[in-house]
Amino acid sequence: MSIDGRELRNALGRFATGVCLITLKTSDGECIALTANSFSSVSLDPPLVLWSLQNNSDVFDHYAEGRHFAINILAADQQSLSDAYARKGEHRLDPEHFKAGVKGAPVIQGALVSFECELEATHEGGDHLIIVGRVHEMTAADGGDPLLFFGGGYRGLA
Repeated sequence: MSIDGRELRNALGRFATGVCLITLKTSDGECIALTANSFSSVSLDPPLVLWSLQNNSDVFDHYAEGRHFAINILAADQQSLSDAYARKGEHRLDPEHFKAGVKGAPVIQGALVSFECELEATHEGGDHLIIVGRVHEMTAADGGDPLLFFGGGYRGLA
């Protein structure tokens, strides 16, 4: 059976996800962010999470080589951040959007949760690189609703 790429993308879009900003400090000291919804938990012991990076991403080398990064789960009122860092060539973090994490990765202000991670492993996965991180620090907000993505658009909790 041959599967049409567009049909597959549309079908996968029927799975509601949260929206994350994956942040890191590059080897030349620049703080960058990338919007992603491919986040998932892997293990509680040890604490492992993963996300997937498209092989043709304009910031692929930074993320593929980075040792420390943060996965920031966005709140419902942070759609503008998601939009800003989803565009090719628009990944430089505005200093007002983050604070430095314990291991140097930028942590997004106002995120529902931020997981500060160290690279554990990478795996080739078709047109993506699967990046597994070991969580070393975690910061969670006291409340708030998540920014959700479903069917090609942002959604809210009903």
